[in-house]
Amino acid sequence: MVKRLATAVLLCGSVLGNPVWAGDAAAGKATYSVCQACHGVRGEGNAALNAPALAGQAEWYTARQLSNFKQGIRGTNPKDAFGAQMRPMAMTLADDNAVANVAAYTASLAAAKNSATLDGDSGKGKSLYGTCIACHGVKGEGNKALNAPALALLADWYLVRQLQNYKAGIRGTHAKDAFGAQMRPMAMTLADDQAIKDVTAYIVSLGQ
Repeated sequence: MVKRLATAVLLCGSVLGNPVWAGDAAAGKATYSVCQACHGVRGEGNAALNAPALAGQAEWYTARQLSNFKQGIRGTNPKDAFGAQMRPMAMTLADDNAVANVAAYTASLAAAKNSATLDGDSGKGKSLYGTCIACHGVKGEGNKALNAPALALLADWYLVRQLQNYKAGIRGTHAKDAFGAQMRPMAMTLADDQAIKDVTAYIVSLGQ
């Protein structure tokens, strides 16, 4: 029993206070059945339902976001309509074990390649992405030690929304969102929505 629980427990005390999530992907597959109506059977996401891709994203990042939704760190801002849709779904996960398990399962899924859907200029976006490289990596692969998720896995429409949310204070301003607070000033360096679209177009190109 102890060994079984150890595979799905939240372990604390890692780099920069970043928790290490160790989940059971097999157990998470059954739990994911609740999620697939919006996020897709393969975790590919669904723009029509405002549901981002989950497949291939690092287990630690997905687990943190699910925990944030459960705790009200995300999804409680009055202007975050789509976050408000997600929060009650995260609340169906009974405990940290369930969170870790479903995150392990989505991490095990193969990420689909994205196609550009917005009118961003990836050439201009490449220079803008220079600010992002230090944390998110040259190829948008993310960096756990710096609490930076992979970006190249995500659709442009979702990236644009999150950057806009950071700039508007919809995300990254909750008192307990230390890592979101790190990201917000980075988003603020993007002058306008076109700059956001441009850098997003470049990020999407990294995953193609």
